[in-house]
Amino acid sequence: MSTASPPAGFQPLFRTSPFLEATGPYFFKPVKDGLALGMRVEEKHTNASGTVHGGLLATLADVSLGYVTALSQTPPMRLTTVSLGLDYVGVAKIGDWLEARVTVVKVGARLAFANAIVMADEVPIMSAKATFFVAGVVDPASSQAR
Repeated sequence: MSTASPPAGFQPLFRTSPFLEATGPYFFKPVKDGLALGMRVEEKHTNASGTVHGGLLATLADVSLGYVTALSQTPPMRLTTVSLGLDYVGVAKIGDWLEARVTVVKVGARLAFANAIVMADEVPIMSAKATFFVAGVVDPASSQAR
């Protein structure tokens, strides 16, 4: 098994960007309340002390919170992060599976709110909360906000 291999049921994230390509790979799995997003820790994700860099955890939280919240509505929303609050409560190391579990708190006409717990091999290592500006909805024909 490659260090980048996800657990059973996870597949490569359906939407990516140059930044996500540089920091990933990211994976997703449909779950009862939306999606679970995760990644396998590789050497490139660590800091000088050999544990996962906090910036990577912040990225996983922001992406997970945003994707799950956007996809909680039909059609999906186009969101911009207004604020991201993080509490680091543990560490992860090379080979660990990181998984973000998101709860959408509220979606309004202009703002949306969500919380997440990031786990490393089923142990909580970070809590996160985000507020998003609702910039529109995704037009399925063009993938652009309207």
